[in-house]
Amino acid sequence: MTFKQRLPYFLGGLTVGIIIVVFFLGKKNTTFDYGPNARLLKNIRLKERVFSDEALSTLKTYEIDTAAISQILKNGDADMWNKIKMDSCIQYSISGINDLKHISITVKNCESSAYINKITIKN
Repeated sequence: MTFKQRLPYFLGGLTVGIIIVVFFLGKKNTTFDYGPNARLLKNIRLKERVFSDEALSTLKTYEIDTAAISQILKNGDADMWNKIKMDSCIQYSISGINDLKHISITVKNCESSAYINKITIKN
């Protein structure tokens, strides 16, 4: 068989294999958190969240639900370059994307919990 005759068989098998892998991994809710941004957001999501009084007042003033904050912590964009190292915590600024791009939060990521210090709404 020449290369031209083998290529359709290879591409057909590759396509079937990709479909099977996507089908099985889709049912397991598998995530691929390999980038630094995704790892940080997952780390913060898994910890207990503590809202400051300022953050709670901003949520109440602009009538934002904590589900929006959870969505930002799932799909947001963390500013990894401007992190502030404190005694045992690191402070990050995380911006929302798509529908939530006008919301930015400041999170202090400690060992056992994540403190949401400030929520900024951009107009």
